[in-house]
Amino acid sequence: MAKTPVIGIDLGTTNSCVATIEGGEAVVIENAEGARTTPSVVAFAKDDGERLVGVTAKRQAVTNSSRTVLSVKREMGTDWTQKIDDAEYTPQEISAFILQKMKADAEAYLGQEVKQAVITCPAYFTDA
Repeated sequence: MAKTPVIGIDLGTTNSCVATIEGGEAVVIENAEGARTTPSVVAFAKDDGERLVGVTAKRQAVTNSSRTVLSVKREMGTDWTQKIDDAEYTPQEISAFILQKMKADAEAYLGQEVKQAVITCPAYFTDA
């Protein structure tokens, strides 16, 4: 019986990282772009509204700053939202897009669906 894979995700303010256990050792999983960390950046393309996460979002942040969200983890626990087109996104929703990317990269590496994950939490939270 094959073991169900478990991943660990460090949802960082600037970058995020995903790892798994292989042979009793933690192994950092490279993202689709071949890097060990993924920028914690989400953007929505100007032309078609496509959601971009990670390197692709960061690359167009200067030319599309009003549709790009960086360092959203700092807003966790606040009433901050980002309006894009007809939608308003909370920090939790933006963070979920980053987590979805991390999960997808892990599934591509592992070759199977991931149903269990451990996610880091901040050392402190605001009083909001």
